Amino acid sequence: MNRRLKRDSLARARVRLISGRLRERRKKVVEPLRRGVFLVPVTITSLGLLAGFYSLVLAVEGRFEMAALMVGAAFLCDGLDGRVARASRTSSQFGVEYDSLSDIVAFGVAPAAMVYLWALKALGAWGAMVCGLYVVAAALRLARFNVTSAAIDKRRFVGLPVPGAAILLAALVAAWSPLSLASIGTLSVVMAPLTLCLAALMISRVPYPSFKSLHLRRRAPVEIMALILVGLAFLFAMPELTIFLLTAAYVASGPYLLATGERMSAKMPMLRAVPSERPPEASDNARKPGSGGARKTSELGPGADAPVSDD
Repeated sequence: MNRRLKRDSLARARVRLISGRLRERRKKVVEPLRRGVFLVPVTITSLGLLAGFYSLVLAVEGRFEMAALMVGAAFLCDGLDGRVARASRTSSQFGVEYDSLSDIVAFGVAPAAMVYLWALKALGAWGAMVCGLYVVAAALRLARFNVTSAAIDKRRFVGLPVPGAAILLAALVAAWSPLSLASIGTLSVVMAPLTLCLAALMISRVPYPSFKSLHLRRRAPVEIMALILVGLAFLFAMPELTIFLLTAAYVASGPYLLATGERMSAKMPMLRAVPSERPPEASDNARKPGSGGARKTSELGPGADAPVSDD
């Protein structure tokens, strides 16, 4: 009986040794591949950041249509980097934070500067205040998303996404010339309240559809395919006006969902005081009179154990 137990223990030890060696070999092979793929989403995010910066430069030079086009390029990069990170399994807390920093430039500062120089400069300090409120609202929206993204429904956004607000402003700048409404007074009257409304929608709790759960492999009805083809035809015929109308429809979808009775109840997670683990010796000393062993606590956020390593 003892020999049999010894044989079983030796067999289990060999299995653990072999599995440990295989794990080490697999790590040596897989980790370099992961580091290589990890550069792809970071590069895409960096391209979006550079597109936002170049949009700011073009707006200062007065080339507003090209500045709007660069905001659109940053929008494409923002939608692509997350999908690449999830497909390659390289999502990380570092990527989330870096993506937020990129978004505040590409979809916060750049569109606000573009709108101010294009339409609101005639209002002086009031125009600067309106654009400043837009930037602050964009930063608050991104910070709230980073904190509450794990506690909300993946099918809905809480508040208007920052890229959606930015692409609406860019589409309006690009579509303004075809509409032949070049009056400075008309620009100020339209853009000042629109910018304030977008800022309010970003920090609100109005539900907005999320396309992250959209599966392209699923079958779609013929009617949906017909609508997509019609939209593509209009996109090729009148790209600026079509993008503006599609973006305006998305911005209006939030108040529509709110009017139909849908509500978002996600709240900011609170920091909790959690007892820290102590060795048994510390617990024994704490029970002894006069030892002075005090029970310590530590504040842990919701992402304390999140992997840190890009979007």
